[in-house]
Amino acid sequence: MNADQQQETGYKNIRIEGLGRIFKPRWKKKDGSYYESPKWWISFYHRGKEIRESSESEVEAEAKRLLKRKVTAIESGKVLPREDKLTFDELAKDLENDYKVNGKRSLADLSYRIGHLREFFGMDRGIDITTDRGRAYQRKRLEEKASPATINRELAALRRMLSLAYNAGKLSRIPKLEMLAENNVRESFLEHGTFMTLLSNLPEAVRDLVEFEYLSGWRQGAAKKLEWKDIDLRSWVAYLRIGNSKNKEAWTLPLTGRLREIIEQQMDCRRLDCPYVFHRNGKQIKDFRGSWATACKNTGLIPGRTGVIPHDLRRCAARNLARAGVREQVAMRITGHKTASMYRRYRIVDERDLKEATESLQAYLETQPKTAAIVPLKR
Repeated sequence: MNADQQQETGYKNIRIEGLGRIFKPRWKKKDGSYYESPKWWISFYHRGKEIRESSESEVEAEAKRLLKRKVTAIESGKVLPREDKLTFDELAKDLENDYKVNGKRSLADLSYRIGHLREFFGMDRGIDITTDRGRAYQRKRLEEKASPATINRELAALRRMLSLAYNAGKLSRIPKLEMLAENNVRESFLEHGTFMTLLSNLPEAVRDLVEFEYLSGWRQGAAKKLEWKDIDLRSWVAYLRIGNSKNKEAWTLPLTGRLREIIEQQMDCRRLDCPYVFHRNGKQIKDFRGSWATACKNTGLIPGRTGVIPHDLRRCAARNLARAGVREQVAMRITGHKTASMYRRYRIVDERDLKEATESLQAYLETQPKTAAIVPLKR
C-alpha cells in the first residue's frame, strides 16, 4: 500500500465459521479511485487480537486452506501467529530493552556482540535461527580468529534473545545452542619486585590507582569508581557499593599501612569538582592501556592478552594473601570473590610455592623417628 492510499475494509469479505474470514482489501487513492488487491488475505483472532496476513495467493480455495492450517496449528501450540514475521532486529531490540530495564552494566559490551551477530543473522527471521545455524556462526567466528570465550558470550546473547521471544509468546520453540569449550584461565602474575619496577614506569596520574588494585585485589572498574563518599576517614575503611560491585555484593576494605598512605596521597590532590578518589586532572580515569603498554615494555614485560594486563593485579593480590598465610575465607572478603572455587582460580600456584611445599614436607619428615617401632603380633 502506497503512502497516498487509505485502506477500506469490508470489501469482498467471506466469513468461515469457527475460523475467521478471508477478504480482498481495496484502498482508496487521493484521486477518489480504488485499488483492489489481487491476492486474498486471511483474518483470525488470537488472545483477543485480530491477526491479518496475506495468503500470497489469488485463489480463494488456497486462502481458505491457509486460514484453516494457521488456526489449527495455533490451537495445537505448534505455531504462533506472526512467528514467521519476527526479525533479528526485533529480537535484538527486545534484548537491549531487557538490559536497560534490569540496569545491566554490560550494555556497551552487548552492542559489540550484537554487531557480530547481526553480520551473520541480520537477514534471518526468528524461526530461521536453528542449531545448525548456530554451529555455522561458531565456525565463521573461529575462522575470524575469535576466541571460544568471545564466541560463547555472543552466542549467550543470541540465546537470551530467543528466550525472551519465547517467554513473550513470539516464538514456539528455542533451538539448542551449544557452547564451545573454553580454556581462558589466565596464569599471568607478577613478583613483587617486578611489580614495583612496573609501577615506577607508570605515569604519576595512574600510579596510585594501580598500586591500590595490587594491594586490595579490587576489580579495576570498582577501583576507578571509588568516590570520597565511600571512604570513612574516621575509621579508615573503604566501602564498595552494590552498584559498583560486579557480583552485586557490597564489602569493606580496611585501609591500613600502604593502602592508607595511598588514600592520604590522594587527599592532597583532591578536587571539589571531582567525586572520585583516583582521577586525572579532575576527570575519572577510564582507560590507561597506552601507559600500561609502555610501562610493561620498559619493564621487559609483554603487554596485552598474551602477556600482562591490569586485571592480573587481582590475581597477584590473591596469591600474595595466600603466601602471607591469610585464611581463605578472610582473603575472599578482601578481594570480594563470591565462591572459593573462583578464588582458587585466581590464587595461582607457581614453582616457588611447590618448592616451599616440598621443603616443608622434608622438614617435617626430618623430625620423625628414623627407626620403626615394630610390635610383633600375638599368635
